[in-house]
Amino acid sequence: MSFKEKITAALLGYAVGDALGTPVEVEKRESLSRNPVTGMLSSITLNQPPGTWSDDSSLVFCTCESLCNGYNLEDIAIQYSKWKNNRFWTPHRRVFTMGIQIQKAIERIDRFLDMGIKIKPYSREGVSEFENGNGSLMRILPLAFYLKDLSREDRFRIIDEVSSLTHPHIRAVAGCFIYTDFAISLISGLGKSQAYEELHHSTKIFLSQKVDPKEMHFYTRIMDGEIGNLSEKAILSSPYVVHTLESVMWTVMRHTNFRDTVLKAVNLGGDADTIGALSGGLGGIIYGTKQIPEDWLSVLVRKDDIIDLAKRFSQNLFT
Repeated sequence: MSFKEKITAALLGYAVGDALGTPVEVEKRESLSRNPVTGMLSSITLNQPPGTWSDDSSLVFCTCESLCNGYNLEDIAIQYSKWKNNRFWTPHRRVFTMGIQIQKAIERIDRFLDMGIKIKPYSREGVSEFENGNGSLMRILPLAFYLKDLSREDRFRIIDEVSSLTHPHIRAVAGCFIYTDFAISLISGLGKSQAYEELHHSTKIFLSQKVDPKEMHFYTRIMDGEIGNLSEKAILSSPYVVHTLESVMWTVMRHTNFRDTVLKAVNLGGDADTIGALSGGLGGIIYGTKQIPEDWLSVLVRKDDIIDLAKRFSQNLFT
């Protein structure tokens, strides 16, 4: 699979996983085990037709849109503001979901813009450990393609900045780095088992020098190389960044095709759209667009726009 094809598959896979999970977000696992998601559904509570993705994909596409012109943290922040205020990269020209921490962060960005001053990430000082939702993890995937040829030191610096536009706690930053580094190994041609080996060796060693061991302890189940061996009961699918990343890595490591990967991800329940999206993005890189079921792609909202974005992103990465 070419680099360009991996970008397209990642973005489409991300949106498909998001769209599958959006109608059942916050559903309990027990309920989904009795009536599992098997294909695209409409969202009754959100009044959205089948194939509609949420803020997760919107913010991924905004990140990608900005990276088409190179890395500029202020421009990434501006794209997020355009999404909230001007309905940029929304599925149906309106914002219908938004996390509280994301909303507050974009309101802060808007204040910077109104005052005409430089947009800066949040400081880590005084940030509560309870501010560790998955809102930065859910929009980080495009950075894997942009950062793949940089050193881990440079990757960490940029991921830290981008995460800290909304989620500055080092635990959230570390989660973003782990996910991105795993994706980079996949993009570089490693199989998922080899990529996971790289994660719990080279990535683990690097993070041990950058992140307090007390914080890295929260990622032990991923970084010790055993996440795929845990039982489903041991996996919690909440919006907490650690739980979300564990759910994604567990799902990806236990399944061998795109369909089963994303269906298991959304049927874990809880934050189903985000877990489905993050799993779908990795699944796209691993399995390619051809493994994404056509009946899912056929109803995916703005599919052609997503493919065009992937094309523009790919072209700009090689110029």
